[in-house]
Amino acid sequence: MPQIVILPHAQLCPEGAVLEAPAGKTICDALLDNDIEIEHACDKSCACTTCHVLVREGFDSLNEPSETEEDMLDRAWGLEAVSRLSCQAVIADEDLVVELPRYTINHAKENH
Repeated sequence: MPQIVILPHAQLCPEGAVLEAPAGKTICDALLDNDIEIEHACDKSCACTTCHVLVREGFDSLNEPSETEEDMLDRAWGLEAVSRLSCQAVIADEDLVVELPRYTINHAKENH
């Protein structure tokens, strides 16, 4: 089962984390399953950028982004070549290193 290293994030994962997730699961679902409460304001329907992540290692092992995802990513804060929407990025068999951006474009957070 692939290992996902989550780099430290001040609010969501201060200590960082190492978790395992089965191939075929999205990065977003893997994070949520492990109590890392990443924002997903559109309920994982690829209609916002609140679940934006930076895949520092293992990026090429993920599924190809759709045109819709690429269009949405253009709106993400801190966009980089290794940016993905975690609700659309499907884990394969390779380990990943994921960074959660400091900010999102979401103006309000639910459940906080």
